[in-house]
Amino acid sequence: MIIATTNRLLLRRFERADAPFLLSLLNEPSYHANIGDRGIRSVEEAEDYLRTFFERSYETNGFGLYKVETRDGVPIGMCGLVNRDGLDGVDLGYALMPSYWGKGFAREACLAVMHHAREEIALRQLLAIVARHNDASAGLLLRLGFALIGDFLHVDSGERLDLYRCNLFQTDQ
Repeated sequence: MIIATTNRLLLRRFERADAPFLLSLLNEPSYHANIGDRGIRSVEEAEDYLRTFFERSYETNGFGLYKVETRDGVPIGMCGLVNRDGLDGVDLGYALMPSYWGKGFAREACLAVMHHAREEIALRQLLAIVARHNDASAGLLLRLGFALIGDFLHVDSGERLDLYRCNLFQTDQ
């Protein structure tokens, strides 16, 4: 199911056939450093993660994390919405393969998801959490119209993260 298209990107729901790509993304050193190690080490574990996390979110919430591809079908990352335990609101999450950093793809994908959240899901605001050392993601959130509002203690990892909020009726920059 296609969620959004932009000038350069297509965002769609993950499918089980995407497990090999998800496995490679989740095991990027940058993913471990900035988001966390999910402990996924095989295609079978990635398929199970797709089923238990991604598909369950689509069914339960009507949204989730989406696969981000270039318009010619090259998978480059994920971007979407997470209903995270311990967080009082829906969270914008994203991760791209490092070779696609610094080219505007994350901003483009985030804007598409923010538009989708406002227009299709009728959300009025989004939250985002970022590791305190991740200056690039913090800068992107600020450029997207998010504001730092405090901190968040991650339920699973115990890590203290920066917490941002954006009112969606003020976006589409």
